[in-house]
Amino acid sequence: MRSCKDGVSHNELEDATEADCAAAANVLLHTVLALAGIAAK
Repeated sequence: MRSCKDGVSHNELEDATEADCAAAANVLLHTVLALAGIAAK
């Protein structure tokens, strides 16, 4: 995954693109589904 702009995270100045956030959410979703034994479609 990609880090936040200028390496700033967990801060009011944090900035990440919508595409990066969507990619991270997709990874999280597929991880949870795999752990639950559910195949993603």
